[in-house]
Amino acid sequence: MPSRLMAGAAALAAVALLLPGASPADARTGFAMPGMGWSSWSVEASARATYGTSWLTESHVEGAADAVASKLKSAGYRYIDIDSGWNADLAFHGHTDGNGIPDPDPTRFPNGIAGVAGHVHGEGLLLGLYTTVGLDKGVYDKNAPILGTSCHTQDIAQQPLTATNGWGSSWKINYANSCAQAYINSIASRFASWGVDLIKVDGTTTDNVADIQAWSRAIDQAGRSIWLSTSAWPVPQSIESQLSSYTNDVRIDTDVECYCGTLSTWSSSVSVRWNDLPNWLSGLQAGYFPNLDSMPISNNSGQAIQDGITSTERQSVMTFWSMASAPLWVGGDVYFLDSGAVSILTNPEVVAVDQASRFPTRVTGGTLQKWRKQMPDGSWAVAVYNMGSSTANVTVNWSDLGVSGSHPVRDLVSRTDLGSFNGSWTATAVPSHGSRLIKVG
Repeated sequence: MPSRLMAGAAALAAVALLLPGASPADARTGFAMPGMGWSSWSVEASARATYGTSWLTESHVEGAADAVASKLKSAGYRYIDIDSGWNADLAFHGHTDGNGIPDPDPTRFPNGIAGVAGHVHGEGLLLGLYTTVGLDKGVYDKNAPILGTSCHTQDIAQQPLTATNGWGSSWKINYANSCAQAYINSIASRFASWGVDLIKVDGTTTDNVADIQAWSRAIDQAGRSIWLSTSAWPVPQSIESQLSSYTNDVRIDTDVECYCGTLSTWSSSVSVRWNDLPNWLSGLQAGYFPNLDSMPISNNSGQAIQDGITSTERQSVMTFWSMASAPLWVGGDVYFLDSGAVSILTNPEVVAVDQASRFPTRVTGGTLQKWRKQMPDGSWAVAVYNMGSSTANVTVNWSDLGVSGSHPVRDLVSRTDLGSFNGSWTATAVPSHGSRLIKVG
């Protein structure tokens, strides 16, 4: 696969990474650090009045960009990700142009995606855009001519017609026909011409490895640095290794949203991630990040949609995502970010754990969990989590880290030095669903 030149999410600079397991001819030039930003889907998924899919409009997206720029950009948050619905009317009927390329809905986005990109880029931010795998059935029906070829969209559908993607809403594409790649190229090139910096490709099943490979090649030829995010709820783990050379992140869990009156709830959509992430860790590698979905950390006070999890749980989410070196996508209506959310999201010492781009090891599972990862400077980031219903103490033994003797400990959340400890350290009175994050060494 040709090299892809992409901008690093935090440094905004291209960084070459030769991925383990990829031959030099197939190696990606990828992003050194997981992306940080905001995604619209948590708001679109809400059942609360004034939100839902009709919320997705040009003015709301630009308002979110303004909020991220003023409150979060200095901490490294850059992406403004427009999720599903941007090319559909309020009844969710999709738009495509004469060549079968998705077109923005003129009511939602009167100035088009290029207009929004101009606003987002003017704030020093980056723009993400959503699409799905497969050949949309409506595009097949219109038999649109494919740009730069003598083919039409019906020519690239696998025969007999086979439904594909997580919803079965598209036809499987026959990539043995070179016009199939040309079609995906035409979409990626259009997105690039609008100024898109991230493409989320959703609905990925075991059927769709070739689609992700095609999107990766399409980005290579589009002439713009673009992050490729492979999504589903989750992407099947059985294809994890097949995707690693082609995508920058992979969704490893269900949607974090509860599809209720709040963004999420702890028991229905958040806590499962602590048990699911370990299954994916062995397949992760530099530049191939685990996407835990959006973080429900935005507003627990005042007006607007609420997070649905407590302040204690919000900190545990930020700690867990950061220990995973997952992309830090903020969910919710960021216009109403409360001070507690801003404090959690912008803590530089916690963000640094995420941006270290190192993956963790779970030392102990169950109710009182201990996780570790070695930082680039040789120190250890250690997180403890109380998944139970009552307050508890959790002891971390230095033998869990492969070290002995006395070592300094720093609380990364409170940003305070706790002193030196010989052989172990105990997190006292960790509340239910609470956490501690320390640096050892």
